Amino acid sequence: MSSSNDTIGDFLTSIRNASKAQKPSLSVQWSRLREGVARILTESGYLAGFRKVERDDKPVLELTLKYVSGVPAITSIERVSTPGRRVYAGYSAVPKVIGGMGVSILTTSRGVMTDSEARRQKVGGELLAKVW
Repeated sequence: MSSSNDTIGDFLTSIRNASKAQKPSLSVQWSRLREGVARILTESGYLAGFRKVERDDKPVLELTLKYVSGVPAITSIERVSTPGRRVYAGYSAVPKVIGGMGVSILTTSRGVMTDSEARRQKVGGELLAKVW
């Protein structure tokens, strides 16, 4: 498995590909940031669940994909901030995804959170991804 410098981009691509291929689940290398993104996707209803397991003495994140009558719950998942172009937003400038139908995922000084949570806690941060 080759990895680039953009681990979150690779992570989102893995989810997108597994979802399009109608896979029931997928395993990715664990990181605290990936676990935070998985937690938000699960809480927002885009994933059925996730868990951290040890495989060959390495932490792995197992994601269970969610389908609604055979259709993936994730219509689109895209990277906003990249290693070459970081995108930051203050809490008042955090964009709504499709008028609030989707979710923006941010990494802030208080951890990984959704756009609505960031606005509620009045914290800005780096825009990682948009999901709908």
